[in-house]
Amino acid sequence: MASNLSTLSSAAPPRARLRGVVFDMDGTLTVPVIDFAAMYRAVLGEDEYVRIKAESPSGIDILHHIETWSPEKQRKAYAIIADYERQGLDRLQIMPGAAELCGFLDSKNIRRGLITRNVKAAVDIFHERFRLTFSPALSREFRPYKPDPAPLLHICSAWEVKPSEIMMVGDSLKDDVACGKRAGAVACLLDESGRYDSPEYANFDFKPDFKVSSLMEVHSLLEAHFDLSP
Repeated sequence: MASNLSTLSSAAPPRARLRGVVFDMDGTLTVPVIDFAAMYRAVLGEDEYVRIKAESPSGIDILHHIETWSPEKQRKAYAIIADYERQGLDRLQIMPGAAELCGFLDSKNIRRGLITRNVKAAVDIFHERFRLTFSPALSREFRPYKPDPAPLLHICSAWEVKPSEIMMVGDSLKDDVACGKRAGAVACLLDESGRYDSPEYANFDFKPDFKVSSLMEVHSLLEAHFDLSP
């Protein structure tokens, strides 16, 4: 899934202008530490987890799934999710290349935002611990959340830029890439392990414009394919 920014003519195509990069947090800016399969099993129960996993091999959207439950059942589910997220915060590490990439974006005066399905408290801890600021930084409290394009369109509106001038970077095909493409932005998939090369993802509705195996590759990708002038 490489760039499609090619041309049939011998002349180099004009580079698309880039004015902002919006990042996912868990698994993108931070090293993945939450055992999502265990969390899903704890929320759904083993039988329900196996059933839903079989129906959705590309991933379970737990937040949307539990929205259909009764208020009391939802409360218990959110408590379980919050407990797993708290445990993750204790082991929070910044992703290799994240700080350097942010420094590069700052040097080019390219804005950086954040959209996560985690809670605001986790975003606040991330900002404080690693002394990196993303603005706007939209958490689970902003509805609707990814993969709906609303949070990304909200950031575009706040920045007063067109979605086509924004890149969405994340490690989830169903959340981050879908959010970016639905909004009309450029989408970059971070796939450290190559898991998205699996045939089960071949017919997914939304394809990334770029795929990288680390954030350290994004710097050269931006310079090669985009107009980064102010």
